[in-house]
Amino acid sequence: MKMTIKNGDTVYVITGKDKGKTGKVSAVYSDKNKVLVENVNIVTKHKKPKSQQDKGGIVKKPAPIDASNVMVVCPVCNKATRVAHKEINGKKARVCKKCGASLDKEFVKQTKKEAKKTATKANKEEIIKKAESTVKSASKADKPAEKKASAEKKAPAKKSEGAKTTKKSTTAKESK
Repeated sequence: MKMTIKNGDTVYVITGKDKGKTGKVSAVYSDKNKVLVENVNIVTKHKKPKSQQDKGGIVKKPAPIDASNVMVVCPVCNKATRVAHKEINGKKARVCKKCGASLDKEFVKQTKKEAKKTATKANKEEIIKKAESTVKSASKADKPAEKKASAEKKAPAKKSEGAKTTKKSTTAKESK
């Protein structure tokens, strides 16, 4: 079975005792479908001295973890992602499913430049939209203030008329 994880990749552990940790892959064992990740799955080994000059003791070292328990972290979007395959310049390359950036080092520069171009265009459009919305909201804020002022002037007149009518109706009831 071909693995999508390679030496040097940064991976995120999704299950197990080290869930949530990230680390760099230092070795890949494709026949066993396992990877060795730095600072993940640390085990203690008891070392026995082989000669009088050797020292024994307890040694901590990383052990292999199953490849299905890790996800590759995209260098562009910094998120754990599944791996897709895409043909770039006539060669098959690993690609991030979320942002489309290449995970292979030889194609990273090309895809980073493309991602930055699209990101800057998107940022410019967002800035323009925000500016337009603030201008619209400012103009809308002025109009309701004018309406409120005119409504306040009219409101007391309506209340006084209503008060007069209620007095008349009470006096009319009393006279009957």
